[in-house]
Amino acid sequence: MQTNKEKAVEEVYNNLIAAWNNRDAEKMADLFTENGESIGFDGSQSIGREEIFSHLHPIFKDHPTAPFISKVKDIRFLTEETVILRAIAGMIPPGEEDIRSEMNTHHTLVLVEQDDEWKIELFQNTPAQFHGRPELVHEMTNELRTLL
Repeated sequence: MQTNKEKAVEEVYNNLIAAWNNRDAEKMADLFTENGESIGFDGSQSIGREEIFSHLHPIFKDHPTAPFISKVKDIRFLTEETVILRAIAGMIPPGEEDIRSEMNTHHTLVLVEQDDEWKIELFQNTPAQFHGRPELVHEMTNELRTLL
């Protein structure tokens, strides 16, 4: 059973996914601390809410981004105010009906509690290609398909 703190942390992650899926750069950036950092699937790095917004806004404006299907795998508290959340995610590109396995990713977040509110200090979106181990790609994709 999840604690209230775990639920609150998972809610921040769910809000991050919802903001991405709704193509809302402002809501996404607002989930970060003032100096929070986002590292994208392609390795691009944005530091601070303003830079995160400035990076995402044109992407959402000019590209039909694929929505995430995601699953939280672990929430681990380092201190009472610092937590690591790990999740897996896949994407269904616009016009398609299934998860495209080459877009599978690991999401790693470090969140901190500030003034009774959880904020993202770091969000890293790492491709999950499992080079030389295609069975792990299929396993992750099938786990995510159960959420469809």
